[in-house]
Amino acid sequence: MKLVLRNGIILDGSETMEPIQGKSVVIEGDKIMDIIDGAYQGSDAKIIDLQGKYLMPGLINLHVHLPATGKPKKKPSDPKKLVKLMTSNQLMRSLMMKLCEGYAKTELMSGVTTIRTVGGVEDVDTKIRDRIAKHELLGPRILASNMAVSVEGGHMAGSLAYIAKSAEEAAHYVDVIAKDHPDWIKLMITGGVLDAKVKGEPGELKMNAELVKAACEAAHRHHLRVAAHVESREGVAVALANGVDTIEHGAEANEEILRLFHERHAALVTTLSPALPYALFDRSISHASEMEQYNGNIVFQGIIDCAKQCLKEGIPVGLGTDTGCPYITHYDMWRELVYFVQYCGVSNRFALYTATKRNAQIAGIDDITGTISVGKCADLIVTKENPLDRLSALRQVEMVIANGRCLEHITVKKMDQVERELDKFLPKHA
Repeated sequence: MKLVLRNGIILDGSETMEPIQGKSVVIEGDKIMDIIDGAYQGSDAKIIDLQGKYLMPGLINLHVHLPATGKPKKKPSDPKKLVKLMTSNQLMRSLMMKLCEGYAKTELMSGVTTIRTVGGVEDVDTKIRDRIAKHELLGPRILASNMAVSVEGGHMAGSLAYIAKSAEEAAHYVDVIAKDHPDWIKLMITGGVLDAKVKGEPGELKMNAELVKAACEAAHRHHLRVAAHVESREGVAVALANGVDTIEHGAEANEEILRLFHERHAALVTTLSPALPYALFDRSISHASEMEQYNGNIVFQGIIDCAKQCLKEGIPVGLGTDTGCPYITHYDMWRELVYFVQYCGVSNRFALYTATKRNAQIAGIDDITGTISVGKCADLIVTKENPLDRLSALRQVEMVIANGRCLEHITVKKMDQVERELDKFLPKHA
C-alpha cells in the first residue's frame, strides 16, 4: 500500500529551502513516488495527516563509531583491552553485535536515517549494514568502513585499526578490509587529543606520506574512497597530497591546504562535538588533565578555523558527530548542527542543508537520499516545530520514515548527565 503524508510543511533539504505548504508526499515502497498539490484522491493508500508539522529529509551523520556509547568516563579506558575482550569468544562477539545493532537503531530513532561508520571492530559494521538493507534489522542506511588502518603508536592502533609498519603493509590491510566490501576506507594519519604526550602538540603526524599514498592507491584500486583522521596542519597536508578524499576533524588551514583541497576535489567533515567537552568543560566534569584540556582547545579551534576557511573557499564541508567519544552519544546529531551555527557562523538553513543534501553529496549518495524529491528514497523525519527557527526542534522527532518504513511514537533513552552538561553550552536561540 502507498503511504501519503499530507498537511505537512515541507523543508526539502536544498540550500535555499523555504517552508512549502499545500503539498502531499506520496511514497510507494521505499521511494518518493510523487509530490502533489493538495490531498491525495486515491483509495489505495494509507494517509497520515501531519497536522501542520514539519517534514524534512532524515539527517546524515558522516562520522560514527558504532561500538562506543558516548558515556562519560572518570578515567580513560584501554581500547585494546576492551576490543580484545569483545572479540575473545563467540558469546562476547554476539554481545558486541547486539550492542552495535542497538546503537544503530538509536541513531535512526533520533532522526538520523544514514550514517557513515569510520572505524569499527572487525567486520561488524558491514554485517549490520547488510542486515539492515535486507530489512532483518531496524536501523539507518550504513556506509561502512569496518577496521581502519593506523601505525605503531597511532590513533586507535590495535583496537579499531590495523597496525601497518610499511607501505606494503598499509596497502595489504586495505586489501584485507576490502574483502568484506566496505563503502569507505579509514586511515588514522595523526594522533588525537588523548594520544598527545606533550602540551601543545595534539595531532602529531603518525602515518608518513609513503604509507598514506600506498593505502590510498590500494583503496582507489578497489574503487573505495578514503576518509582520514587528521588533527594537525601537517597531517592535513600529507593526507590531501597523497590521495585522501575526506579530512575528518581538520586543523587550522593555510594556503597550501586550501589549494590541496581544491586540487583533490576533497571535502572536510567537521566534528565539533567531541572537542567541545575537552576544551570547554570544567575539568572536574570532563576529568581531563590540564594538558588534555589545553590540547583539546587547540584541536577545537583548529576544527573551527578549517571549517570557516573551507566554507569561505567553496570547499565542501560536511558534518559528523564522532559518536563514541565521551559525552557524544548516538542520539545527538542535532547538537552538531547547533555547534556549526554557533561556532562557524552559518545559518540554521545552511546547517540543515549541510546535514542532509550536502552530506549526501560528500558521501556520494545524493542520487539516493538527502532531499525530498521524486525518485529519492523515502528517508524523512517529522518535527513538531520549525527547525529553521530553532534547531532544537530536532531534539525529539515525532516520526521517522526510513526506506519507506514509517516509525511513529519515537522514544530514545538518554543519559541524564550528558544532557545536563551539554545543555549548559547551548545558545539561547538554539
